[in-house]
Amino acid sequence: MKLTVDISLYPLNEEFIPIIKSFIHKLEGYQNITIRKNNISTQISGEYNLIMDIIRDEVKPIFEKHRSVFVIKILAGDKLSD
Repeated sequence: MKLTVDISLYPLNEEFIPIIKSFIHKLEGYQNITIRKNNISTQISGEYNLIMDIIRDEVKPIFEKHRSVFVIKILAGDKLSD
């Protein structure tokens, strides 16, 4: 099953841009997903289990290091290729 996730990261820190760029760079390191970025959010699309694993693996370290807010929207299907 394919999944598309729209993620917005809002670090509650004055130096928020490097945190966001680092998060996006980590997402770009994954294979077998499609990524689309804009000024407000990043969308990733791929197989359900892979996408959910990425969210689990990449969100936790942000919370451990930085007080932050994530806004995550999950859509069924590959909306980046439609």
